[in-house]
Amino acid sequence: MNKLLKLAFAAAVALSLSSTVASADVAKGQKLFSKKLKKKCGMTGAKMAQKHTQAQWEAIQEDGKLEAEIKTICPKIKKVKSKYVPHFYDFFYEYANDSGNVPSC
Repeated sequence: MNKLLKLAFAAAVALSLSSTVASADVAKGQKLFSKKLKKKCGMTGAKMAQKHTQAQWEAIQEDGKLEAEIKTICPKIKKVKSKYVPHFYDFFYEYANDSGNVPSC
């Protein structure tokens, strides 16, 4: 019984740690867009996110082409740091043209 409790506790800890590491943040994506991309893109975050539907943003992210898509929409962008990509994805997905949500930036 004691071994079972230890195993369950270890699994719960591992699961909680892995889920927080793998998560990105919509608010952080919005802030990063405002700081890093808005001026070079020449558009607001709402216009950028509304370039695609949620399904399209999801497909772009799953294919690993989000950085390329950002560069396509905003040709003045030379490099997008890979650590920012999950946050940009969450932001774009949350405010996609079919989401009904409008960001404040």
